[in-house]
Amino acid sequence: MSKNSLKRLDIIFAPYSTSPYKLLSELLKKDKDAIIQELIESGLKGRGGAGFLTGLKWKLAKEAKGNEKYVICNADEGEPGTFKDREILSQVPRKVFSGMALCASIIGANKGIIYLRAEYNFLKKDLQKEINIFEAEAKKLNLDFSIEIFSGSGAYVCGEETALIESMEGKRGEPRNKPPFPVVNGYLGKPTVVNNVETFVSARMVCSIGAKEFNKFGIHGQKGSKLFSISGDTPKGGVYELELGLTVQDLVDEFGDGDTKAVQVGGVSGFCVPRKSFAKRTIGFTGKFTGDSLPTGGSIMIFNSSRSMYNVLHNYLDFFCEESCGQCTPCRVGVQQLLLGIEAIKANNKPSSYLKTLVKLADTMRVSSKCGLGQSIANSFQSIVEEFTEEIIY
Repeated sequence: MSKNSLKRLDIIFAPYSTSPYKLLSELLKKDKDAIIQELIESGLKGRGGAGFLTGLKWKLAKEAKGNEKYVICNADEGEPGTFKDREILSQVPRKVFSGMALCASIIGANKGIIYLRAEYNFLKKDLQKEINIFEAEAKKLNLDFSIEIFSGSGAYVCGEETALIESMEGKRGEPRNKPPFPVVNGYLGKPTVVNNVETFVSARMVCSIGAKEFNKFGIHGQKGSKLFSISGDTPKGGVYELELGLTVQDLVDEFGDGDTKAVQVGGVSGFCVPRKSFAKRTIGFTGKFTGDSLPTGGSIMIFNSSRSMYNVLHNYLDFFCEESCGQCTPCRVGVQQLLLGIEAIKANNKPSSYLKTLVKLADTMRVSSKCGLGQSIANSFQSIVEEFTEEIIY
């Protein structure tokens, strides 16, 4: 892709051309298994960052035994540098409700819940108005499905689906052991689908235009589109819908300030890409997480040459120390030792060779931590330490 040729899309935020609930009424008439198959063929993966196949999740919940099931919209959006879900809920909430209702009709749920980040409580009044409109339309469609809003408590770890469910049940927000998975044993022990805000809108889009049309978007072997929250040293900060498969260089050409030295893809739990690798790394959901393809929930943070990568890493580790739920030792103790370790090296109280010990510790955390928070700390730590070693040491 050549410079200045990055294709911006406007599907998710496109104004309502007709009532979203008119489209919903048409989708509700379709065969449920056919819709699931359409989603699977589209390859749509969760847009919150985990990247699990949406169609497969809905299929498993549909097949799960239970007279009571739930649909939960994860609007916790606690990943630093991400603000796309806030914009969706502000601008096109009816598309979110339609996606939730479609999911509910397929799996057999009567109750939907929006888990709203505490910092987004200012949206509650307008969202409730929209929910009232939705429920009136649902009655016209003979759809027995209601939606309520649950306010989160500001914990980063509650972005993980099982910690989110624990929080909703009035317990401490800590990840559960899996299996069982929420599609079998979720909220109140019932089969539950938990999807990101953008995922519900994207699922609705796939069911509307079809998998074949959806897969026309994407480059470099990736399929579909994705919202990206662009922040940092950029003159064009904001939320943009782009095709998956773009390279980091494509992003820098379009959104950089001309002096970009690093790009953090996927928030603090993602990977830091140095200038020399911009053209090699694509953004998408295929391949190994440590390979050429970088998964992301949408956070893109751009850093220019004026930024100290030691300070960036220090801020990340401070954040993780604060947000670790403390349930498992590898994460609780490990992240503190990583922070103390780089501070000791910077103060010359530890030799530079100690970095190798810290990298090994990060590896141990990746395989032994209970949830994605502890497992992903190694992503940003190792990529910054390995690519900007001189900034950590000196």
